Amino acid sequence: MDRDEELLRGRVYGQDHDDPRRGPQPGRDYGELVGGPLDGLLLDITGWTKGETETGVALPTELGHFGAGGRAMYDPRPGDRRRWDWSGDTP
Repeated sequence: MDRDEELLRGRVYGQDHDDPRRGPQPGRDYGELVGGPLDGLLLDITGWTKGETETGVALPTELGHFGAGGRAMYDPRPGDRRRWDWSGDTP
């Protein structure tokens, strides 16, 4: 695991790497992003409806194939809303 990967592990998507609360917080629901540029990050799905947790998301990231302005696409794993699998990048 390289240094960049170490910085991402256990961190919540959207939180700055130097935020003292960058990890999961009590009382919140998270899905783990699996594979792709955001592998290991946690997606805060607190308050999402069942319908929202059954559809995919396109998360802005500079780490994907398209760089700045690109998005990494993740889909909930069937039968396991706690894992979101990478399905590719999009501009």
